[in-house]
This record gives sequence, C-alpha cells and structure tokens, in this order.
Amino acid sequence: MIFAILLSLSTSVLTVNTADPPVEEFFASNHTNNWAVLVDASRFWFNYRHVANVLSIYRSVKRLGIPDSHIILMVADDMACNPRNPRPATVFNNANQNINVYGDDVEVDYRGYEVTVENFIRVLTGRLPPSTPRSKRLLSDERSNILVYMTGHGGDGFLKFQDSEEISNVELADAFQQMWQKRRYHEIFFMIDTCQAESMFQKFYSPNILAVASSKVGEDSLSHHVDPAIGVYVIDRYTYYALEFLENVQPGSKKTMDQFFKVCPKFQCQSTVSVRTDLFQRDPKKTIITDFFGSVRNVELLTETLNLQDSTAEFSCSKDKCPEEKLQKTSVQLLSYAKQFPMPN
Repeated sequence: MIFAILLSLSTSVLTVNTADPPVEEFFASNHTNNWAVLVDASRFWFNYRHVANVLSIYRSVKRLGIPDSHIILMVADDMACNPRNPRPATVFNNANQNINVYGDDVEVDYRGYEVTVENFIRVLTGRLPPSTPRSKRLLSDERSNILVYMTGHGGDGFLKFQDSEEISNVELADAFQQMWQKRRYHEIFFMIDTCQAESMFQKFYSPNILAVASSKVGEDSLSHHVDPAIGVYVIDRYTYYALEFLENVQPGSKKTMDQFFKVCPKFQCQSTVSVRTDLFQRDPKKTIITDFFGSVRNVELLTETLNLQDSTAEFSCSKDKCPEEKLQKTSVQLLSYAKQFPMPN
C-alpha cells in the first residue's frame, strides 16, 4: 500500500515537471525579430542553379513567417526573363517542375549589376546613401536574428560576384564585426553553398555567429541534377537536401539546428558539410530552426485578469457639463478648434 502511494506521487511529480518547462527555455533565444539576407552572386544562363538555390531559400523563409519587408534578396541575373528560358517568368528547382520558386509575389531588392560586393557590404553594415529606400535596407537591431545565405562560385577564401569581382573571407568577417559593434544583430546564422565554402567562415571573430558550409577547403560543391527541358543543372546538392528538410518544418516546429546540420551526409552531397559553433553562445541541439528560418513570436498566456486604469477618466466631461474644478486639474490648456491650427503671421 505504501509502495503504491509513493509510486503514485513520483508519477505525479514527473508529469508536472514535463508539463511545465522552465521559463528560461521558453525565452531561450532572446530575439524579437528575424531578418534574412539572401545572395545569389552568379550571372549567366549556365548558373541557373544558383538563382534557383536562392529563390528556394527565399520561398522557405517566407512560408515560415519572415515577411518581404524583412528579406533582402539579391539576384545577380534574371533567369525568369532570360531568352533561353522555355517557360518565361518561371524558375524551377526540380526537373519535375512542380514548384515555380519565382512565384507571383517575389520581391527582388537588388538585381543584375546592383549585386556587387560594395552593395552587399553596405547592406550588412548599414552604410547606405540617404536616398536608399527602406526596402533595400537591413533595418535590424540588437535583438535581430539574421539568416545570411550565399551561393555562387567560390574558392579558398573568396566568393565571386558577377564573375568580375570577389569578396574575401576577411572582408566578410570585418563586416560582421562592424554589425556587432553597431548593434545590428543578436545572432547570425551564416549558410553558404559554394566550392571550398568552409574557407568563408574561417576568419569570423565576432560573437553569436553560427555557420554551415556545403564543402570543406579543397572540396568542390556539386550540382544535383539536370532539367533536360532547359539543358542546365537546376539546383546544387547541399541546397537540395537542405530544402528537403525545410519542407517538413512548420512555424511551430521543434526541429533543431543540430538536426539541420545533418541533412546532407557525404554520400549524398559528395562533399563534406562543415559547421562552426565556437562563436555561438547556445547549444545547437537546443536551438530551434525557426529561430533563423522563421519568424515565430513567443506568447505567454495569463489566467488572471489585469485591470488597467484609464488615466484620462479623471478629466472626462459630459457633452453638456464640464466642472471647473476638473478643468483646473488638467495640465494641458484646452484650445478651440481654430486655435489648434495657428496660421503664420
């Protein structure tokens, strides 16, 4: 009898502990808003897959809640309107052509020759001309979680832009340091799909950065498959398997960044995915993927009723009557309608 009572009590305690997680886990991320900077740095028709890469990530983050107003999309070439495209105004990331990732509501912020190293660095650091519209600005703050995704052709320590210039890993590291000093981010997730991609995050030294690369130094990052209808590769291997994982993620999902890092083992990617976690303050196993790929707000429901006092109720007057003692208590002088809009002399 005593053993049964003790067993019942222990079961009740376990139930309560699992049903009521600690408050610090509920607000583990400490961020209040999400941003995404998505960059395709390649042009020309044979680089169709790079445009499909970035538009696929764009589609995923929008589906998970990040609005266009919080996405900076940089596309170096307009494959949807390319004369070689047999299906104008479309971009597909699969030979089955099931999903048009260009869609009907894509908002490209920087396109064509606007996609330069200078503009990319200016977007990150906020050093833009005053005439730059809000849609082309990264208006983040110290509570912003930012996803930075880059795709294109790279090498050991650089990523090419437009086949005419390149950004080095040192320049990128310094840009992130400027962002940290200017309180432009809370946490950054850096994701890059290019050859020798690991080299692009080796020089990072700013805090709260989590990074993943599609290949190690000395390795190529390969394409996945060709679409015979257009005659070019339509997506890269790492981004393909990353999207396969993201398609099963919902806004309320509890899948973690650690799970995301394992989406493309070497036998699938034909390259070794590299991860850097030493600058990141949290455990990737406890960091949910929507902290970067979505825009999910934590809401705490209260059971008690809060009575809010109306600060203006003390000075309220009826239509026909307003006691003088109430008028005397007001600190604001009441003006007639005409006097609210004084005319210049």
